[in-house]
Amino acid sequence: MAKRLVTIGNGMVGHRFLEQMAAKGADWELICFCEEPRVAYDRVNLSGYFAGKTAEDLSLVEPDFYQDNQIEVHVGDKAISIDRANKTVTSAKGLTISYDKLVLATGSYPFVPPIKGNDLLGTFVYRTICDLEATEAYAKNCKVGVVVGGGLLGLECANALQNLGLKTHVVEFMPRLMPVQVDESGGAVLRQKIEDLGIGIHTGKSTTEIVADENGRVCKMLFADGTELETDLIVFSAGIRPQDELARQSELKIGDRGGIVIDDNCQTSDPDVYAIGECALYNNQIFGLVAPGYRMAEVAADRLCGSDANNFTGADMSTKLKLLGIDVASFGDAFGKTAGSKVIKIDDAIAGTYKKLVVNEDGTRLLGGILVGDAAPYGTLLQLMQNQMALPPHPEDLILPPRSGASTAMGVDQFPDTAQICSCNNVTKGQICTAIQEQELRDIGSVKSCTNAGTGCGGCVPLVTDLLKSELKKAGIAVNNNLCEHFAFSRQELYSLVRSQNIHTFQALLDRYGTGRGCEICKPAVASLLASAWNDQILDAPHVGLQDTNDAFLANIQRDGTYSVIPRIPGGEITPDKLIVLGEVAKEFGLYTKITGAQRIDLLGARVDQLPHIWQRLVAAGFESGHAYGKALRTVKSCVGSTWCRFGVQDSVGLSIEVELRYRGLRAPHKLKSAVSGCTRECAEAQSKDFGIIATEKGWNLYVCGNGGMKPQHAQLLAADLDKETLIRYIDRFLMFYIRTANRLERTATWFNKLEGGMEYLQNVIINDSLGIAAELEAEMAHQVSTYACEWDVTLKDPVKLQRFQHFVNSDAPDPNIVQVEERGQKRPVYEHERQLLSIDS
Repeated sequence: MAKRLVTIGNGMVGHRFLEQMAAKGADWELICFCEEPRVAYDRVNLSGYFAGKTAEDLSLVEPDFYQDNQIEVHVGDKAISIDRANKTVTSAKGLTISYDKLVLATGSYPFVPPIKGNDLLGTFVYRTICDLEATEAYAKNCKVGVVVGGGLLGLECANALQNLGLKTHVVEFMPRLMPVQVDESGGAVLRQKIEDLGIGIHTGKSTTEIVADENGRVCKMLFADGTELETDLIVFSAGIRPQDELARQSELKIGDRGGIVIDDNCQTSDPDVYAIGECALYNNQIFGLVAPGYRMAEVAADRLCGSDANNFTGADMSTKLKLLGIDVASFGDAFGKTAGSKVIKIDDAIAGTYKKLVVNEDGTRLLGGILVGDAAPYGTLLQLMQNQMALPPHPEDLILPPRSGASTAMGVDQFPDTAQICSCNNVTKGQICTAIQEQELRDIGSVKSCTNAGTGCGGCVPLVTDLLKSELKKAGIAVNNNLCEHFAFSRQELYSLVRSQNIHTFQALLDRYGTGRGCEICKPAVASLLASAWNDQILDAPHVGLQDTNDAFLANIQRDGTYSVIPRIPGGEITPDKLIVLGEVAKEFGLYTKITGAQRIDLLGARVDQLPHIWQRLVAAGFESGHAYGKALRTVKSCVGSTWCRFGVQDSVGLSIEVELRYRGLRAPHKLKSAVSGCTRECAEAQSKDFGIIATEKGWNLYVCGNGGMKPQHAQLLAADLDKETLIRYIDRFLMFYIRTANRLERTATWFNKLEGGMEYLQNVIINDSLGIAAELEAEMAHQVSTYACEWDVTLKDPVKLQRFQHFVNSDAPDPNIVQVEERGQKRPVYEHERQLLSIDS
């Protein structure tokens, strides 16, 4: 008869332990107590719940995993006592189960500071999906929310409150944000970037009392310095404490400040009881990251399956995360506490980045570092530190922006085989390389499936990709940059073929240069480059079947199956009459309205059958498609320039309208954004755009290849003090050169970073015509400009095209699954838990 193993806790670490036991095929009867009403889910990405992810999206448990592996899980039943003498566990529902071995994976609980009023109506913690559901329900009647705690979890929580539409503040007792991970300078950069997002930051604040209104609800916070802050809701996210109550009751050894004491085997003071994750105390340290917890789970599973190959000897607490869209990383001796250590810092106020390296006394070894705003070098830096590799002669090159001719020569080939590439799953370089060689792996998906590298937080995927390319090159296998299995050409090569061979349809290209029938990769990619080359209407018969959902319906699909309507508003300039039309349309069709960050107005919530009717009204009023659904020019943002502003030196509004109307509808490998600022005060944020224009007293400066999205990058100066004619000519050349040479779905910033020779090369091509193609590029753009037609205007005049805008093929009925509720005076899609409640009520 199999021995019985009981696990208490079904969080990320508890589930990983059960996965390890199942993978090892151990002869154990596995039973697990899960206190929450749902099985394990991804706490690391918990804030995604407020961005539209459901509990199912966050789940870590594959369908039928527990059933298939005969694991008995008691969901919603908390273990309340352990009888070590009789080796039993008793649950809140009265279930008593005996065990041969016991694993405690009870995790941690949120620390709530002992402040008067910390239990008032309107106070919450940020730990579980249930906490989030309670916060979300209460927030519907709130305008302002405060997070107490400016650490990792606190800033994640601030992101969640912002996603709920609350004016958000962060209150931190320490003098800076993330005091454990970043230093004073890094904290200052992080603070500025978060404040730029509209979040109020209050550091060095000691809360003395939380005050209630006449209804007993939170209304105000009082601070020791005499100041106060009004709020409707407070979430405590001021750190964690190990959940060691059960262990205390059963008299297991506990640390002086909490935590279940474990040894190298993850065994407690009782050899039949193990502890893993945030409840465990090893060498007087609690490990509050998921990777060390996974490592403990692996060690405990090894021991229980009879192996002593691995020990838990602590873990590297280096972290790389994206908080509120901002990259933050900290590793090793980030604060330079090692005797004789020296520091290299780059504090770039213009780019909004802070990078710091801590090196040993002679500058030959990396000891640690901090990255804020740009954590791209993190993977390489971590390997250099962990493997004690010699630094290059100029270590600052490791954190300087890439420039022509600069090389640090610190690629993955120099890492030792023992280098831990994936810390979440403890996968080394040697294991990855061996798998690539022995299993003949040829793509990153296969490497991830075979080795598990990159399947945790995903931070190591760039290094894993570099290893794959390196191994393929060593084996004499050409690194495949084919568009897909149907075309043995890159996107750039296909664009050249389309142009040179005068190919106008996907089928013609497939017949001459491809195989098979095409797929979801090549069809939209070819559709895009055909539009870039010839500017044919994308809903014409040869092209319509190639488009993805957004392009197929000339609108962005939203999470509830409705669509967006975002007409073009060049330069953000709009007449009162047009504003009135937008308001009338929104009222008539019950649309959610919002002013965007790109000087346009979103109308959200349109059913597919309503789109033609809405656009009939808008086109009649003089609006045209804003291409928010396409990989095309979106907007050209502007300030008011010399027309109104006392600092303006040029008419930025006039130029932005002219530029937007010139390049409207231009299809590209990825979306394009632009802006025109009327002076160097840069109110239109032109340097964060794919191409940006800034006025000078002598003309216009042209900046290119900026990116304000997932990985922000400032644009670089291409040319200065240009007259308008020259400016337009250079933009024509730049855009068409990018369209010719970029990869599929590659933004201008990424394209530029790969460009051999950098800005000097680009200037030679665009300004000096070093390739002799300037005239061709200008002619191609002239064709685009002369053949432009609003896609919605064309569609409305074509009965065949209009037939696609209905939910059912054989009925005019709308989609019955679209359910919306009212919030802040407007309709929005229901969240999944609300839909379930509505189903119960009905």
